[in-house]
Amino acid sequence: MVIGRRGFLAASALTPVAAAAPAGAEVRDDNLKHQVTPGADVLAAQGWRALAGRRIGVLTNPTGALRDHTHIVDAMVAAGVTPVAAFGPEHGFRGTAQAGGSEGDFLDPRTGIPVYDAFGASADKLAGLYAKAGVDTVVFDIADVGARFYTFIWSMYTAMRAAATTGAAFVVLDRPNPVGGSPRGPQLDPAFASGVGLKPIVQQHGMTIGELARFFDAEFLPADTGRRLTSLDVVRLRGWRRDELHDDTGLPWRLPSPNMPTPATALLYPGTCLFEGTVFSEGRGTTRPFEIIGAPNLDWRWAERLNEADLPGLRFREIYFSPTFSKWTGQVCGGVQVHITDERAVEAIRSAVMMIITARQLYPGAFGWRPDNWIDKLTGSDRLRRMVDAGAGVDEVVGAWRDELAAFRRQREPYLLYR
Repeated sequence: MVIGRRGFLAASALTPVAAAAPAGAEVRDDNLKHQVTPGADVLAAQGWRALAGRRIGVLTNPTGALRDHTHIVDAMVAAGVTPVAAFGPEHGFRGTAQAGGSEGDFLDPRTGIPVYDAFGASADKLAGLYAKAGVDTVVFDIADVGARFYTFIWSMYTAMRAAATTGAAFVVLDRPNPVGGSPRGPQLDPAFASGVGLKPIVQQHGMTIGELARFFDAEFLPADTGRRLTSLDVVRLRGWRRDELHDDTGLPWRLPSPNMPTPATALLYPGTCLFEGTVFSEGRGTTRPFEIIGAPNLDWRWAERLNEADLPGLRFREIYFSPTFSKWTGQVCGGVQVHITDERAVEAIRSAVMMIITARQLYPGAFGWRPDNWIDKLTGSDRLRRMVDAGAGVDEVVGAWRDELAAFRRQREPYLLYR
């Protein structure tokens, strides 16, 4: 538990848990199974009593669940701490919507709690919803996958802006970053801000959702709202280290979104999602999105060339597939399936740049950018697109963001909670 300078949660409410994991301590299980405890399980073990008496609005989705898979809102209600409202991000509070969709406003049939659509909502709209429901405390619990263009972190930032405006307290139930704690990739140019990147952070930020909240509160909220949050509290993870990936945590994998089926998908996603900005299929409509990439009229040569490049931790297999939705629906595509051979060696963004460069070289008639230049929104500027079009090699492209990545690494340091 991190109690900030203005935190509302009484430290004594979590003393039994905090005593088992003092601030800054590493909690390691030396037995056969290492186990990380998310913030939600920390509060649930206390019967949610630190939230008792608050008028709670919960921004969450199906990943906001306890170790026994009970959804946190259901667990709160069962414990007698009933939220006055819930808010659903992209894909929805209960997770029924596909990419780019949400569930709208409705009354949750299980709990009777009103659910409001937060996907794409402005801070002003959310502030109005907080006021309508009488929310004085916003609780955020959504599993992130560590990429700037994964929209949940921007739903959190918008919710934080609304909380700063209304004076509501903000509580983050922290979860591990499944792709580890090291930052990689280019930083967003604010001129290219969008729903897949509102603020200048790097493409693979290497922070937990709680660390990001601390960063956002200090670095961005004052300029956008004229103030920081009245109260920001992060319920810390127990037992997580920055060098750990999802498979090290002992936690179950719950799909954060319909096209994120496995931890391997998440590990590749900060890179292979760039194919969303091309005319190639990024694998939506297959059983392995972001692991299967291709388009009509591609052949074995792409896999062959990529394997010759000997990209760390990866092996490429020639594959043919027919997407059931999204790009090239019902058409036979050729391409590659990306197989992870050493998850700790994977450099997803650099590997994806190599995939793009080789695809452009091998298939100049098939490869292309989406006409809306969506690739610029994903990478945070037009630099990658222009460099690739000019014939730059992978080392030149990756080298172009070295200085901004180093600067981001220094900037985020004061907000990190885990070592």
